[in-house]
Amino acid sequence: MNVEPRDLAATYKPINLEERGPNPRPFEGVTYLANPTQDELRTLAATNTPAILETAVGSLDKLTRNKARMAKYTYIISDDAPEGAWSGQTISRARAEAVIARQEEYIRNAGTLIAIDGYAGLGPRALGATWLYTPEGANIAGMQQVLAFPRNEVETADQLARPFAPTFVLRYTPNLFLDDMPGRQAILVDLENWTTYVIGPDYFGESKKGVLRMLNHWVWLRGGLVMHAGAKAVTMPNGERVTMTVMGLSGTGKTTTSFSKQGDLTEPIQDDMVTLWPNGELSVTENGCFAKIEKLNADAEPIIHAGTTSSDAWLENAFLDADGTFDFYKVALTPAEVALHRDNLIATGANEANVDAIISGATKVEDVIDALGIPADGWDFVVWTGNGRSIIPMSSIPGAADLHNIPEVHCMGILNRDEGADAAIPGIVRFTSPEQAAGYFMLGETSKTSAAGKDRGKTRSPFTQPFFPAAFGLQAVRFRELASTMSDVTMWLMNTGYVGGDARDVTDGNALKVKIRHSSAMLEALLSETIVWTTDPDFGYEVVDLDHADNAALVAAVGTDILRPSTFFAKAGRTDEYTAWVGRMKAERTEFLRGYKVDEDIVAAVAN
Repeated sequence: MNVEPRDLAATYKPINLEERGPNPRPFEGVTYLANPTQDELRTLAATNTPAILETAVGSLDKLTRNKARMAKYTYIISDDAPEGAWSGQTISRARAEAVIARQEEYIRNAGTLIAIDGYAGLGPRALGATWLYTPEGANIAGMQQVLAFPRNEVETADQLARPFAPTFVLRYTPNLFLDDMPGRQAILVDLENWTTYVIGPDYFGESKKGVLRMLNHWVWLRGGLVMHAGAKAVTMPNGERVTMTVMGLSGTGKTTTSFSKQGDLTEPIQDDMVTLWPNGELSVTENGCFAKIEKLNADAEPIIHAGTTSSDAWLENAFLDADGTFDFYKVALTPAEVALHRDNLIATGANEANVDAIISGATKVEDVIDALGIPADGWDFVVWTGNGRSIIPMSSIPGAADLHNIPEVHCMGILNRDEGADAAIPGIVRFTSPEQAAGYFMLGETSKTSAAGKDRGKTRSPFTQPFFPAAFGLQAVRFRELASTMSDVTMWLMNTGYVGGDARDVTDGNALKVKIRHSSAMLEALLSETIVWTTDPDFGYEVVDLDHADNAALVAAVGTDILRPSTFFAKAGRTDEYTAWVGRMKAERTEFLRGYKVDEDIVAAVAN
């Protein structure tokens, strides 16, 4: 049965919408370590968390089994839902409760739970959450505590005097393995009782997104839309202070863009998820950021670099040399480096025989990596994950906005890290209507990055939002509703990847890289409202008018071929490739949008 998203909306019952969640601390005989300090959590992690290293600056770095979130092991607890009601896979309540009972037994045997109480957000939109971890998850508890807003920033004195009453609860047992479940792990999402059970993963993202996923549905039921987007406050040329949102999948540059400065115009607000309400109201979700650290350097990303290398940082999968110093550029490991990290590589899933074969020289690293740098099955450990992460509190972000005073949304964009021989997305485009913006936001196009492991190539993800549990098409429905309440909002797309190829092609002189300085120049021109636009003949959105004198400085800073990739393909004698790409994009985008039953006028605005 194929059901329209608008019809599906009636199937989501606002269960417990005005009530608190279940008792987050129901285990008698279990010791609760309630809200330990950061120092106490570091001691707990150093004692209880497997495969954890101390860096040269004294911070802790956890090497994880999972290198990213595992959507394929995530299940919505649901019985008898119409086909297409949920965006991901489901599990029956009976089967889920049997798995939950095993987690409860594991917790009782562990005898201890670390409890972190805090809020997703600030002000009247804030929602309380309790995160519970068995001791081996102490590092995850430490990271989560940084991102949660503390009770004293949200509650009154009277509320603080009463027991905490959270809306959401998350229970996390990293070392409970489920041999009868795919991947020996499961993330069970109970949207009737606003509780998520994380069983088996050891990656912090499952804690972070566990509550944010529930927040997605809660907010949607109340008329808003959580967006996988960063945000910054912007002072416009006329002195008006507004908010700009920046959507993007992992690796597109969302955090970098959200925390980069364009002159004195911007103040960072959030790097990952924000909530849009009618009339451009925006509410925040987190008290810091979870930043990618691949190829991190102080010159290009000084804020993220400083936070990552501070002594009180929490890290995941940062490569450390023998003396504990960081190497953010590490890719393939040498036999000596494999030997250095041998025990932790095996503890996080590497095959012991293969590890020892590399150390002994029986197998050469170069023999198990292909021309694209992707290791053969069973040899993943020889290439260090590019999805290393760090937690940075908002208090460490210079010039961050006052999160209690966020201006209305005036500017909304999406990042596409285009890559490959057919990479032809312009450096920056402006959408001509809410329908066109809704279509491209729904497409959520980019190229997969190291966060996807071996699964590379182009991808599309509705609103770049794999955390929206209900039918994905509902996001376009809600966005249109909200956009109708917002006037004079600039909506745009920016390419943060390549034109005409990839990194190897750039080295060979056959492609172009969109660098951070290019992105900064384009955003500064956008925010200053100095760009003169012209209509793109192929897609109908607006692109930079290369011939207008007012754009001369921007063209000089970025280059004609990044701003208008069609000129790059023409110069290279590859116009036929570009023409074929245009036709293919229109057909694929139409099919994708119709697959989610998006309104036809939105489809038409994209297909032109």
